[in-house]
This record gives sequence, structure tokens and C-alpha cells, in this order.
Amino acid sequence: MTDSVDLDAPLTGDDLVRAATPLPVLVGPSVRERVERGREHLRGVLADDERPVYGAKTGFGALIGYAGRADDADQCDNTLAHLGAGQGPDLPADIARAALLVRTWSLARGFSGVSAHVVDGLAAMFATTFVPAIPRHGSVGASGDLIPLAYATQALRGRGHAYVDGERMPAGDALRRAGLTPLTLDGRDALALVNGTSVTTAATALALRGVRASHRAVRDLTCLLVDVLGADPGFLEPRLITAYGHPGAAAVAEHMRATLVGTIPSGKRALQEPYSIRCSPQLLGAAEDALRYVDGVVAADLGGVSDNPLFFPDDDLVAHGGNFFGQPAAFAADVLAVVTASVGNLAERQLDLLVDPARNTGLPPMLAAGPGRQHGLQGVQLATTALVAEIRRAAVPASTQSLPTNLHNQDVVPFGTQAALRSYDLAELLRLLCGSLALGLRQAVHVGGRRPTAPRCAALLDALADAIPPVDPDRPLDVDVRVAADLVTTGRW
Repeated sequence: MTDSVDLDAPLTGDDLVRAATPLPVLVGPSVRERVERGREHLRGVLADDERPVYGAKTGFGALIGYAGRADDADQCDNTLAHLGAGQGPDLPADIARAALLVRTWSLARGFSGVSAHVVDGLAAMFATTFVPAIPRHGSVGASGDLIPLAYATQALRGRGHAYVDGERMPAGDALRRAGLTPLTLDGRDALALVNGTSVTTAATALALRGVRASHRAVRDLTCLLVDVLGADPGFLEPRLITAYGHPGAAAVAEHMRATLVGTIPSGKRALQEPYSIRCSPQLLGAAEDALRYVDGVVAADLGGVSDNPLFFPDDDLVAHGGNFFGQPAAFAADVLAVVTASVGNLAERQLDLLVDPARNTGLPPMLAAGPGRQHGLQGVQLATTALVAEIRRAAVPASTQSLPTNLHNQDVVPFGTQAALRSYDLAELLRLLCGSLALGLRQAVHVGGRRPTAPRCAALLDALADAIPPVDPDRPLDVDVRVAADLVTTGRW
């Protein structure tokens, strides 16, 4: 991982994560040449009265049949003012800055006809702590994320609000404090900044990263559960899994077998474990296959140009179409939500098994050190039930909810923005479920569960024990859940 982002190199999910904090973004000579060639082509097209260009000579959306404003600066205002209709809390800073990095990279391909100083101004922003204040609600993800990106663009012009060093203030003050110059834009610049699915793409990519981290954590915690309970890992038999035929299951089972090397079954468990143990490679393997699909969609989005129209100088072509339509990310984000619900349900069921003396090989109920006088994980187990219910409630696919809008100009819409932001939120709930299960496993050994016999499982338990004292006596456990979640999802063991 480098300490900068080169706009001439492929954009990655790691780049989006790093964009949350000050980061050099490099605009090399080849980027500037592409952008300037696209801009020069735009000038030639606009000089020809016979060649229509949406948004540069026209109104927007359903009002395309009317002329826009004649003055370039006025056409910028014409683009942005009516989109100031967002509502709700501001987006998290990591999404806002990641979205602008996605937008910058797309504009740097040279197909949008923007001014070179727009790319330079965006790149300069990333070296500071400037974050535009973007309201959460308002995008349908069809003509790009119009409303949220309009707020970001206005903030870069010194209008609206923004954050510097985490403090919210008028955008003009934020620019001055960050040492940035307000962007000056014409109509094409403004439209290119808002006419892409960059918020949707960024939120989906960040959600994917979070869900993947939790997926790995649940895989590892399942191994620790197997070892602490003394279960037989025969359900991971390579020939059995190969016969199943699914590559994700094979990959997950291979990791689990490696983690469980050295484990010794206690002989006290039933021949066949409950499905939350026995079928874990199949469930987590299906999730792995689904996450690989999302990997591909995110990679394609990060490597594509989302805008309309696009300008191709080599062919003297202005192409009007729908590259701002966020359907791929909408599907991918909905898949992330489904994966989150299933993996979260697995973690909750495993914790439920662990606290139940009828199924945990005789450990005390709720893993309480003194049942009745103490209550152990009872509160945490209740909270996991609530978390799973919240995930399930929110996991309804957004991409199936199309509603016509904009005088039926946008008669089908993907709602990818809603899907992506929802999956970003759910990824955090899944992380907390991981922390809850990890806390339960740490406590189980304290109240009589065996020390793991597999070295890698023992290392995970020791890391948890070093970070979290046993629950004895009872205490509030909200912070402990978050500490455990951080440990297992970052792999710091």
C-alpha cells in the first residue's frame, strides 16, 4: 500500500479507506493531457450550433426540451441550485471523502469534458481534512447521486457547510481554514461533478470491506467455538467439502482446517453438531461466493466512468446514454445485506448455543460465574437478538423498489444509494455481533470451558483474554463488545 493515490493508476478499495484522512492525490502529466483533450473537444462541440450537448446547452432532466442559461457561470448555478433538496443527517466523513475520490478518478479519465482545474482542485482537497456536509436522503441513484453530489460540489465552491478537523462550519470558512481555493465551475463542470454514482460506489465498497472483515472473524470464531466445546472437526473433511462442489465452501473449510490444526475432540459431544457448527462451512462458503460477486461489481465500478454525456475526442463523438445508472451497485449492495443477515444470524445462534447449558457441554447458564447472583452474558445475548432483528428488518432489497420520478424521465430507478448506505450501516451491526460472540467465547473458558488445544485457536483466545477481563462480577459490557469486535475484525491476534 502506497502513501498516495495516483490518478493514472487503478483505484482500489484500500484507496477509499485511506481517503478518510489526509492523503496526497497525484495528477500526473498524462492525466492532465487526457482531461485537457476532453475539454478542448467539448469546446469544439459547443461551438457547433448543430450539435446538441445535454446540460451544456439545455435544461436538466425532464426539462431537457428547454434552453439552459446562456452564461457558463449561470449554467453552473442552474445545475446545482435546484438539487439542494437533501434531508437528514450528514453522511459519515469516510463515505463523503471516498465518494469524491471515486468522482475525481472518473473525471480524470478525460471523458467528461471538465476543466483541468476541477481535477486539480479535487486532488488538493484530499491533502486536507476538508469534508463536505452531505445530507443522507435524496438520491435515487439513477442519474447518478445528483442531490448528495450537488451538496459536495457546492461545499467545494464555498456554499453550504463542511467539516474541517471534525468541526462543522460554513463551507467558505472551511475552505479558508483548510487552505483551499473555492472551485469555479461552468455548467459542464457542475454537471460532471454530480452526474455519477460515486456515493453509491463508495458506500458499497466500504460496506464490502466491513462485511468481509466480519465474515473472516465469524469463520475464526467458529473454529474457536469448536475447540472450546471439544467438538469434532470432521464436518470439515476435505473429501466431504469437495463433494459439495462450491468453491466458497472449499475456501472457507480450508481456512478453518488450518486454524483447527492440533485440536483434540473431547469425545463428550454428539455425533453430529447443530447446524450452526456443522453447516458453518456451507453457510460461510455461500457468503464467500456472494462476496466474490460483490468484489467484481465494486472493482468494475471503481474502474469505470460514471457520467453523461461522455466525450471521445479521438472519434469526435459525444455519446448520450445511461452510464450514471447505479444498478450493478444496487444489486451488489442488496447482496451484501443478505450476506450480513445470514452471517449475523449464524453468530447470534452460536452465542445462543454457547450460553445454553443444555447444549454447551455443561457450562453454566448465560456463562455466569455465579448463576443467580451474577448474569454473565445475559444482557449481551439479549442485545444480539435485537441486532439480528434490526438487520433482518433492513435487509429487504432496495433494488426492487423502483419508483418513477422526474416526470417519468427517470421511469425506472435502481435505488442503489439506499441499498449501499443501508449495507454500510448493517456492516457495523454485524461487527458488533462478532464482538458479542468473541466476548462469549472469552467468558466460556473463564467459567469452565476448556482451553483450546489448537495453537491458532489458543492464540485468538489469549488475545481476547489480554484485551478483556472476565465477567466476574457482572459489569456493563457495551465497551467490551466493541473492544472484542475491533480485535477480531482487524485480525490483530
